[in-house]
Amino acid sequence: MRLYDAHNHLQDERLGAQPAALVEACARAGVAKMVVNGAREEDWPDVLALAKRHPLVVPSFGLHPWYVRDRTPVWKENLVRFLDEIPSAVGEIGLDRWKEGLDLPSQEEAFTWQLQLAAKRELPVSIHCLQAWGVLFDILRKGPRPRCGFLLHSFGGPQEMVGPLAKLGACFSFPGYYAHEKKARQREAFRVVPPDRLLVETDAPDQSLPVELVTHPLPEVAGKPVNHPANLGAVYRFVAQFLCEPPERLAARVEENFLRLFGAILK
Repeated sequence: MRLYDAHNHLQDERLGAQPAALVEACARAGVAKMVVNGAREEDWPDVLALAKRHPLVVPSFGLHPWYVRDRTPVWKENLVRFLDEIPSAVGEIGLDRWKEGLDLPSQEEAFTWQLQLAAKRELPVSIHCLQAWGVLFDILRKGPRPRCGFLLHSFGGPQEMVGPLAKLGACFSFPGYYAHEKKARQREAFRVVPPDRLLVETDAPDQSLPVELVTHPLPEVAGKPVNHPANLGAVYRFVAQFLCEPPERLAARVEENFLRLFGAILK
């Protein structure tokens, strides 16, 4: 099976200093493509370098809501420069009311500008949202939005919003973390995700699977688990079991969905 990771952070230092070994392990595990997301200006060069070195990597550059307050005065020019450098997506961008100490108006300003940039360039977008679904929906509804669509990574919103968001062009990616029993509510929303809008992600190095499902363990960092991107196959197997679908059929469907969303920027 050809596997597609809709969202990770391969450049993250918690994964260690040998990304080539990680990529090789992913290739052996059947990973065909992975979208590697830059979340702030300082890691955009690392994402670019990974994409130029490894054809498996699909680069994405964006300003995450957690880092809006750290942006430089020329962050917009910098983002445009990286998007000009290589075919790439926009992300990870979004809105977050969960993390304390973040200014929502500044987040909205940065998110809206990046969404408009993606729409102008017809680039797919990877969106983070926590406890800000109403605001996000209003911004997306008003547009503009990229016609190719956008990804709600690790979708954790209300089940009743799946349909309206799908009508706006949303895809929804299922992370391995939702295999934990405490994430039953988030899992249930994926039962109503349209078949042509489902994607799968690792969000490596975050959102680890339950330990009994992990196929590629890594040492903990600061007492917290580190998720290897080659665990993607285990996520697929869990999603297939959860949806009562043969893994091969799920993989074929996810491949079609991934290529539809990200196809225009693939090498």
